[in-house]
Amino acid sequence: MFIGHFGVAFAAKKISKRGSLGTYIIAAQFLDLLWPMLLIRDIEHVTIEPGNTEFTPLNFVYYPYSHSLVFAIIWSVAFSLFYFLLTKDKKTSVLIAVLVISHWILDWVTHRPDPPLSPWTDLKFGLGLWNNKMATLVVEVIMFIGGAWLYISATSAKNVTGQLSLWVFILFLLGIYFMNAFGHPPDSVHSIAILGLSQLLLVAWGYWIDSNREPEQVRLVPPYGGRRN
Repeated sequence: MFIGHFGVAFAAKKISKRGSLGTYIIAAQFLDLLWPMLLIRDIEHVTIEPGNTEFTPLNFVYYPYSHSLVFAIIWSVAFSLFYFLLTKDKKTSVLIAVLVISHWILDWVTHRPDPPLSPWTDLKFGLGLWNNKMATLVVEVIMFIGGAWLYISATSAKNVTGQLSLWVFILFLLGIYFMNAFGHPPDSVHSIAILGLSQLLLVAWGYWIDSNREPEQVRLVPPYGGRRN
């Protein structure tokens, strides 16, 4: 899953407006931000096998430190605790933990059985949504658009930049998603790792968007049709 994770990050703003969209993107994509670093260091392994699933040619051979359930829980607690120590914001810290673990849950839905339980067992999980490209596209796009709508309903633009940066971001992610879904397989594992690390630019973009938007104020309607002063 790719843009589905971003949809979850967008939706988080509706739950806690104190956290930045950039922070929520880091949390929702934390496992995928860690993964390319481990690929580069040859700690985890992936191969390019067209036809591995209908949606992606990637065969995730070994990635227990970034994508096992046990380590997903460890990373979620660690990131949440780190955020709490910085901000003392309990609600957002708990939300961050949920976002990190949500990545494994969504991958469990989409991947064939390759996300492992832990580095110390061969037990793996996966419902295999990727075996049906059209179903994958429908599920992810709905999640992404729904999350973006929740973010838009929770915030308002301070200026033109707050409008344009958000909509260009949404269109950019959709464009990249469909290019990946219908384009050629990647050239090498190294290029996969580099593209994975480039997601840090999307994190920075998220912070930029949020710095130019503000929480939408709740409009209170006076009882009995009275006028507001």
